Amino acid sequence: QVQLVESGGGLVQAGGSLRLSCAASGRTLSRHAKGWFRQAPGEEREFVAAISWSGITKYYADPVKGRFTISRDNAKNMVYLQMNSVKPEDTAVYYCAARPIVDARTRTADYDSWGQGTQVTVSS
Repeated sequence: QVQLVESGGGLVQAGGSLRLSCAASGRTLSRHAKGWFRQAPGEEREFVAAISWSGITKYYADPVKGRFTISRDNAKNMVYLQMNSVKPEDTAVYYCAARPIVDARTRTADYDSWGQGTQVTVSS
């Protein structure tokens, strides 16, 4: 498995921006696709964005399309989530995930490594 550590969460006003980072360690020589998921209180964990190992293929959940951008730097073993024009409904704990296959996927069940999460709170 890969160890993942998220950072960059915090409190931001609606309309503002935030950049989440995820550092990977462990079996990083393997070609892992990466994803971001989020979980609000009382809700199930939901897909946000995913990126293939090459970085060419990206998927986004409909609520974040046009506002969030996922990217990665394989040389640094990092993946990022740039969050722009944030809304109060984006408030959640955001999790980074990895799967030991190059192709990106959107289901939580497709990922076998998870970070501890970082809190994002958007005030109105």
